[in-house]
Amino acid sequence: MRKLPLGKTGLTVSELSLGCMNFGTRTDEETSVKVLDQYVEAGGSFLDTSNNYSFWNEGGAGGESERLLGRWMKERGNREKLFVATKVGAMPTEPGAGLEKKEGLAKKVIEKAIDKSLKHLDTEYVDLYYAHIDDRDTPLEETLEAFNSLIQSGKVRAIGCSNYLTWRIEQARQISLSNQWAEYSCVQQRFTYLRPKTGSSFGIQYSINDEMLDYGKAREDLTLIAYSPLLGGYYSNQKSLIEQYEWTDSDHRMKNLFEVAKEVEATPNQVVLAWLLQNSPTIIPIIGASHLEQLKENIESLKVKLSKEQLDRLNNNEV
Repeated sequence: MRKLPLGKTGLTVSELSLGCMNFGTRTDEETSVKVLDQYVEAGGSFLDTSNNYSFWNEGGAGGESERLLGRWMKERGNREKLFVATKVGAMPTEPGAGLEKKEGLAKKVIEKAIDKSLKHLDTEYVDLYYAHIDDRDTPLEETLEAFNSLIQSGKVRAIGCSNYLTWRIEQARQISLSNQWAEYSCVQQRFTYLRPKTGSSFGIQYSINDEMLDYGKAREDLTLIAYSPLLGGYYSNQKSLIEQYEWTDSDHRMKNLFEVAKEVEATPNQVVLAWLLQNSPTIIPIIGASHLEQLKENIESLKVKLSKEQLDRLNNNEV
C-alpha cells in the first residue's frame, strides 16, 4: 500500500485509511482485531477513530473504539508502525445525550479530551488530531491555539478538521499563519462518487462540494479525506440510497460506474475507491469493514487502474 503525504507536514499516511468507528460496539472485539490485523498485513497503517465512537451504538457511551485500539496496539507492540488519528468536539457532555450536547472545541475541552484519548489509546501521542465538528460558539483562535500547544508539547503530531465549510478552513489557515501556529493539514468530509442534489443537507455532516474540490486543487498543503465513500454498501446492493442522492444525476453516474467496472473487471466499490485516489485532487478514502471479505475487496481496489478516458467518463456531468 502506497504512502501519501499529509499536507506539508512531512508525515505520510496509507492511501486507504481504516475507519474504526464501530470497533468495540457494533463490531465485536474478535472481529475488530482480525480486521485490524489484515489491514496492517496489507501494508496499511492509517487508523481513524474518535473520542465519541460510538456513543450511539447499542452498549456504547463513547471511547469504546479508542480503548479497543489501545488494547490491540499494546498486545501487538506495533504503535510506532501506525498512524493513529482521533477526534475531539463531538462527545456528548451528558450520559444519554446526543450531539445537541456536544463538547465543542474550547481550550479546556481540548486539553482534557486529549489526555483522556491518550489514556484510552495507551499511547503518549496521537499522529493526527481532528476538530470533529466546527464549533461556531468558540473563537477559531482559541481552538487553534490549543491545538498548537498540543503539538508543542508532543501530544499531537499534526492537526486536521472535519465537517467544516471551505471559508472556515481558509479563515483558520489565515489565523494560524498570522500567529505562526500549526495549520490544519487535512479536512475529512463526507464524499462519494454520487453527488448530492443541489441544496441537500446532511445535518452536522458536510459533503465535499465543487468549491472544496477547487480549493483542494489549489492547496498542496491540504489533504482531502473522505468518509462514507461507499454509501454503506449501496454500490454493491443498490438498496437504501439516502434521499439526498436520489435524482437523475445518480442514475447517469451509476450507469457509467457499472460500465467502467465491467471494463476493468472490478466491483463498483473498487472502482469508486480507485476513482477517489486517481482523480484530481487525490482524495484518501476511509474504508469501513465489519468482516474480512469486505476489507479484502476494498484493499484489492488498489490494483484497479483507470485510464484517462475512463476517469473522464466517470466525471462526465450531464446535469
